Amino acid sequence: MTPDFLVLDQIRFGYRERVILRDISLRIARGSVVALIGGSGSGKTTILRLIGGQLRPQAGRVVFEGHDVHSLQRDALYALRRRMGMMYQFGALFTDLTAFGNVAFPLRENTRLPEAMIRDLVLMKLNAVGLRGAADLQTRQLSGGMARRVALARAIALDPPLIMYDEPFTGLDPVSLATIAQLVRRLNDALGSSSIIVSHDIAQTFAIADYVYFLANGSIAAEGTPEQMRNSDDPLLRQFLDGAVEGPAGFHYPAAPLAEDLGLRR
Repeated sequence: MTPDFLVLDQIRFGYRERVILRDISLRIARGSVVALIGGSGSGKTTILRLIGGQLRPQAGRVVFEGHDVHSLQRDALYALRRRMGMMYQFGALFTDLTAFGNVAFPLRENTRLPEAMIRDLVLMKLNAVGLRGAADLQTRQLSGGMARRVALARAIALDPPLIMYDEPFTGLDPVSLATIAQLVRRLNDALGSSSIIVSHDIAQTFAIADYVYFLANGSIAAEGTPEQMRNSDDPLLRQFLDGAVEGPAGFHYPAAPLAEDLGLRR
């Protein structure tokens, strides 16, 4: 694996006074599957958007394949994005297209390949996720698990060296969930790409990830291999992994005392 395929260096991001990410640094090697875990609102999806250039950090750099993402002009940025595949939460398929049409879309938009070659490539991608026979089905005819697999085929349509997954396991039954997880790992290895998975499903994510970053309070609170994370005694990480109600992570968002907000006086 080639080191420094993707680097986030001292990234800071927020909205006005609200800090989302504080001095985040991480490195992703080519060929690896990396997981981002953490509570809702911890900045995991924000990191994906920063990598893709949809958001711009207040400080720090995102370097992908040697390119500073946020210093690129529009055309160069769009060209770089074509080297990034994205699988959105719940699939986000085009509802007026068939399974075939959804997978063909990035090929038709970003290449000048003849339609016969596009057809062959689409069928190969659908075959890789076990849905070549469903090519002509409308989106509404697909089950949740099938729709997620079509979305995965679309994400790899251009053979991108980087694939990002935003909650790919949400809302799936156990069989579909395990199927998608195995596909993510298998396709990553077959393509020689790198994958970043944002997920709350610890069991499936740890089963396929090479390395894990745990985000909390705007920072990377812990990192390591899945085994190292499982064996950690860090109280914040343990609370998250064990799903414990009691622990360092409080229930209430920071606020003034209730009595003060209600204008009550002793």
